[in-house]
Parts: sequence; C-alpha cells; structure tokens
Amino acid sequence: MNSRSTMRQVAAHAHVSLKTVSRVINAESFVSPALRSRVQASVDHLGYRRNLQASSLRRTDSRSATIGLVLRDVANALSSPLSHEIESIALKRGVLVFTGSSNDDEDHDRDLIWAFSCHRVDGLIVVGTIQNTDLLLTEHRAGTSIVCVDQLGSTFDSDHVVTNDFEGTRLGIRHLIANGHRHIAYLGGLASDRTARRYRGYVHELSAQGWPIDERLVHLDVHDSDAAEKAAAELLSEARRPTALFASESLITLGACRVLRRLHLNRQVALVGFDDLLDADLMARGVTVITPDPVALGRAAAKLLFRRIDGDESPPVHRLIPSRLITRATSEIHVMGLGRPAVQRIAL
Repeated sequence: MNSRSTMRQVAAHAHVSLKTVSRVINAESFVSPALRSRVQASVDHLGYRRNLQASSLRRTDSRSATIGLVLRDVANALSSPLSHEIESIALKRGVLVFTGSSNDDEDHDRDLIWAFSCHRVDGLIVVGTIQNTDLLLTEHRAGTSIVCVDQLGSTFDSDHVVTNDFEGTRLGIRHLIANGHRHIAYLGGLASDRTARRYRGYVHELSAQGWPIDERLVHLDVHDSDAAEKAAAELLSEARRPTALFASESLITLGACRVLRRLHLNRQVALVGFDDLLDADLMARGVTVITPDPVALGRAAAKLLFRRIDGDESPPVHRLIPSRLITRATSEIHVMGLGRPAVQRIAL
C-alpha cells in the first residue's frame, strides 16, 4: 500500500519552502498567484491531502476547520440550496460542514448539537426553531459562534438571519390587488411571531389602499390542512365570497387548493400561499407562492458566522432577507370592476 504524500514532498516537488506549502494549504495570504498555482499543481500531482486532525492540534487558535449546520429537515425544498451556498463559502476557507436534521424533535436537537460539540466545531448555523434554546446558550458560553436562521421569537442573544415575512405578505397582497382583487380572505396559522408578522403585512397592505379589514374574511389559528379546508369552505360558501385567498403557510395552502378544486372554483378564485409547496409548479394548476430566498439566507448566515469565528465581537445583528414572489396559474385570475366582481376565466 502506498503511503500518503507529505507536505515536505510537495515542497520538494514544487521547489519551494515548507512554509510556502503551509501558507497555500491553509489559504493564507502573502503568496503570489503564480507560486500558489505551482504549489497547487504539485498537490494535485502527488495526491496530497491535508490532515485536519493534525492541523487542528498544531493551530494556536484551537480551530477545527469545521462548522455544524442544523436543518429542520434535510429533505425540505429550501434546505438543499441553502446548505449548498453555506458549503460553497466554507469550502473557499478550507472548512468542512457537518449537516444534520432536527426534525422539530427536542431530543434530536440535543443529540445533534452534542455530536457537533464533540467534534469541536468552530461554529453552528441553526435553521428553523430549536425547541430548547438552552442547548444553544450552553454552546455559546463554551465559545462556539452561532448564527440562527429563521428562528423568530428566540430569546437567544446571537446573530439572526430572518426572512422578511411582513414585506413578503405585502408583496403577495399587492400582486392580488394589481389583478383587481379587493375581497381577499386571509387564512393564518397558529399564533407565533412569524404568523403575526404575516398577518400584519396583510392588514398593512389593505389599509394602505384605504380599505377596512373585513373580519369575516379573516380566519386565524388554522392549525393544519384539514382546518384550512374547513375555513376555506366556510369562506367560499358565503353569498359574497372572496375573489382571492391568501394562505400564510404551506399546509394551509394545500388545504385551500383541495377546497377550490372540490368546489370547482380553482379557475374563479385566486390563491397565493406563503412558503413553497413540494412540486407546486407541477400541480394541475401551479400555485403562486411567496417563498424565502434560501441562497441569500445561506450566504448571509455563512458570512456572519465566519466573521464571528474570525474574532468579530460587535453586538449581535438581526438581518432581514427579502422574500420572492413566484407567480403561477392560481393567481392569474383577474377581476374587473368593483362591487360583486366579474371574473375573467383563464383557460389553461
């Protein structure tokens, strides 16, 4: 069995000093592009691989060149582009990313964070809600840099990167208004900071038009898709039914879709949902959604984390990331005139 090549062999092959090889391997400055390319060519030729464990033992700053990424669900549609962006930024720094899913389970949260801690990660990026923030507090006190992503309502004093739910909802309501809708119903999820922000966006945008909020068109604390079906069916049974529905969460959007299809109103009543649905663009009628920008979230989180790892001790920051409107068939139902609107049916 051939032994692994060493830094000394790389230095000899490239005709440079051992210190120069070390600087290139550790992505340090003070190395010219030409010299860096020469060393890298020798690294590739010899198949040299950096020994991270030995490197971390030798480092005076005790870094491990690893970070942990805690996702709510690795299978979530947003998780892949978010984690890819974080890994891309980490790779440029020679840092390895350990990734795991919490699945909204407190025991799993604890086991995952404990495992990352045992690997002495330099920092953590936590996406979604951690049930017990004391877990994060313990790690933070131990010197681990932490950035929370979309964890609104947390009392944990760290950097936060958050989707702008308020402006995202306003974006969706403005889209419906631009298509002529005035009677827009709101289906809100269980009470939380996030759902409160989304509802405030709805109220703000209608109020900006000078329109009063019709409480009959508002259903709050809709806890799942079945409850969403019931609430949507009630709204659509009214003599003066809404011409559009705004669903504040993906499960609520799914329930609203079912009712519109069952009542044969999916070509008469518009629908916009917050958070994308799996295969929403492949459904019989693609669903218009407001969705977080996972790449922007991942980029902001990674940059904040590495800034902390590099020694920035400034006060924690709260960074808002704009949402995106993805228009599909369910919102392309235009209303003409006021009062009891006539609906323009769109053949698809």
